[in-house]
Amino acid sequence: MTGTIGGQPLTPWLFTPGTSSFMEFVARYEPDLMPGSGRRAAGGQKMAEDQLPHGTTVLALTYADGVMMAGDRRATMGNLIAQRDLEKVFPADEHTAVAFAGTVGIALDMVKLYQVELAHFEKVEGTAMTLDGKANRLATMIRNNLGQAMQGLTVVPLLAGYDLLAPEGKEGRIFSYDVTGGPYEMQDFYCVGSGSPYARGALKKLYRPGFSRREAALAALQALYDAADDDSATGGPDISRRIFPIVTSITEEGYERMDEAQTEELSRLVVEQRLRQPEGPTVTL
Repeated sequence: MTGTIGGQPLTPWLFTPGTSSFMEFVARYEPDLMPGSGRRAAGGQKMAEDQLPHGTTVLALTYADGVMMAGDRRATMGNLIAQRDLEKVFPADEHTAVAFAGTVGIALDMVKLYQVELAHFEKVEGTAMTLDGKANRLATMIRNNLGQAMQGLTVVPLLAGYDLLAPEGKEGRIFSYDVTGGPYEMQDFYCVGSGSPYARGALKKLYRPGFSRREAALAALQALYDAADDDSATGGPDISRRIFPIVTSITEEGYERMDEAQTEELSRLVVEQRLRQPEGPTVTL
């Protein structure tokens, strides 16, 4: 079978039957199109962290209606700020979000391929992949990037989703990964990136089961503020440029990104509170 687009012949392997995995299909017929395939360090040498932009802190936490994911906007290249408004949180499909810390170029390619992977599976199989299946597919993609990771091109994603098959009250689920692709389901909240120890410490103080959407968003913004306060690679709310963290939620209705006006309002509230309490909110015992 052959075909053309705009008079140009189509590649024959596009008409070859394959599996429900778009990633396996491309890896078999055009492996050079896979993320990271053309970015190996010269001579196989490990690349220094200051040679490429890196994304930093992202987090996820469950709340009453599902799960929330948020991330700061800064990308660094060594001691330089490479970008101030980088987006690190993306919808993977209707009920799943993925965020990343690590090498920006590889991560963005991986996110795009992951989005296509889930859409391809649903079209071929006629049904959406289960959340456990999505977590395992992302693990495979990370494992395939291990060679690049050993050369310094590390990507560490965070996956969050609303599981339509889970028991009531347990629908919001969070998965973290190690550099070899090992998936780990986390309870309540989790953070990755250079500022994650500080963000996780903040969430240990602030997190409560049954948060409302607003309460969860404020806890996420407080945690990112703490990360930015102690980690130079994490960016806090940039009032002068009006650049604020990305906050998203995944519920039974699907993925939703909090609009800029509401994110700005909550970010300014956090900043105003920090003027009175620079160390952040305290917990009453």
